[in-house]
Amino acid sequence: MSNRAALAAVMPAMLLHEGHWDGWYRHFDGEGALLDAHRVKTWCEFPDEGEWHYVQHNELIWPDGHTATYEFGGKLVGDRLVWETDRFSGYGWQTHEDVLMLRLERQDVPGAYYIEMIAIAADGRTRSRTWEWFRDGVPWKWTLCNEEKVG
Repeated sequence: MSNRAALAAVMPAMLLHEGHWDGWYRHFDGEGALLDAHRVKTWCEFPDEGEWHYVQHNELIWPDGHTATYEFGGKLVGDRLVWETDRFSGYGWQTHEDVLMLRLERQDVPGAYYIEMIAIAADGRTRSRTWEWFRDGVPWKWTLCNEEKVG
């Protein structure tokens, strides 16, 4: 069975996210104050073969012009997608309502992890991502991301 087919068997909603997405990350503190806002261009792919069942490419672009790029892969282990990178490690799963959930430990922020919810709209062209951050077990900040499929 191909990697793509294996992922489709346990997380079919994941494949709805294939393609290029354009949007904004907005990070807020516990009082609702904006900490950071930057554009994100994301490309999600699902290789048929190889080490990864899922590969994500991100380009982050801040209003002042600085940028950052990241690429990382995830492996299907049982019915979960698992990540292990230099910035985070953790896993994702699909709910019965086709919502994707992730729990990711931050390697680059000691004691921090976040829970991410990704919901694709009925139009299949827009999605919402919400991150709830915890540091040392206490809520710390929130990230909201809205994206539109562009390819």
